[in-house]
Amino acid sequence: MISDRILYLECRSGISGDMTVAALLDLGANENKLREALDSLPLDGYEIRISRVKKSGLDACDFAVLLDEEHENHDHDMNYLHGDMQMHNHSHHHTHRGLPEIRRIIEAGTLTDGAKKLALRMFDILADAEAKAHGVPREQVHFHEVGAVDSIVDIVAAAVCLDDLSPERIVVSALSEGTGTVLCQHGVLPIPVPAVTNIVTAYGLPIHHTKVQGELVTPTGAAIAAAVMQKHNELPVDYTIENIGIGAGKRAYETAGILRAMWILPLVNETDRIVKLEANIDDATGEQLSYCMDCLMEAGARDVSFVPLYMKKNRPAYEVHVICDPCDVSRMEEILFRETTTIGVRRSAMERTVMQREERNVETPFGSARVKVCSHGTIRKIYPEYESVRELCRKTKCDFRKVYQAILDAAE
Repeated sequence: MISDRILYLECRSGISGDMTVAALLDLGANENKLREALDSLPLDGYEIRISRVKKSGLDACDFAVLLDEEHENHDHDMNYLHGDMQMHNHSHHHTHRGLPEIRRIIEAGTLTDGAKKLALRMFDILADAEAKAHGVPREQVHFHEVGAVDSIVDIVAAAVCLDDLSPERIVVSALSEGTGTVLCQHGVLPIPVPAVTNIVTAYGLPIHHTKVQGELVTPTGAAIAAAVMQKHNELPVDYTIENIGIGAGKRAYETAGILRAMWILPLVNETDRIVKLEANIDDATGEQLSYCMDCLMEAGARDVSFVPLYMKKNRPAYEVHVICDPCDVSRMEEILFRETTTIGVRRSAMERTVMQREERNVETPFGSARVKVCSHGTIRKIYPEYESVRELCRKTKCDFRKVYQAILDAAE
């Protein structure tokens, strides 16, 4: 069976704002919606160009923000890395915008609520990173790179495209980064630049060091990755690829210079293999075990349970059971050793038969909700997703049973 598809961002040549937008457009994001959203912003001094280019011999989409002379933003460039200072004209006028001004620009546009929320989150991530780098409150940050017109357009465009594609799940690969130094407004900085290191540190982004001379991960690209990456950031073991979008970068480095965005379709067989981990724990508090369960679930465990029991000398204890995929065993064992007092974990590989599952949206008198539909032969079961029931209950102030039944009725 094929379950819900995943948006996979493959960052083996790094990631930047323009590369991300181009890859998402090539994957199928609506260009007209993007242009309408950008036209609604109270922002001038630029135009966008969407075209096809050859990058490392591959046909790719290129998203370019063309600035007039007043707003021109000289990006990090290989010429700076090699010391060609003549390429940088300090006489150009630069617009320094802070987070409050950027928020007003985004709020004034006719973007969807989802696109606005995502764009604002990306700028919050950037502002926090710059604030930490410069030692000031984020509301007081006035930074050139993020305040420049092209960066505003890149981030809003990425948010609009992601909102249009509306993936249920996003997986981001390790961010491949180069080496060397880069010249920016604040002087010569090492790669990765401070804003990028602050973002990858704060959000636990995986980063892969390469020997490529140049900046492969921009602060904008890192902020986009941090804003969309989810807790369970791993590709399934078996999958098919439904579609591929290729976004071209602007710089010529010793790497492909592309970002690939893919629709991945996980393959889940009716019979699959899982691993059951067990450990006996007789000297941990309920709160400690609760936190351990949270850690295990956030790390991708299929299920976690505790069974009360009595051990030797009639000591009260718990037996923890963790169900996980084979590829996650080492991570689960590490959490058990770190968060509990156990000194040993038992494991058993098991095959199981699972019902075919799919998720879909249904419309109810209370609003839209998600349900899980499970089937096996002639057997069919429908389960409203708890998060959808909870959200509608809080929104409408109706009781849980009434909302739950309404979702079931709509699904039937």
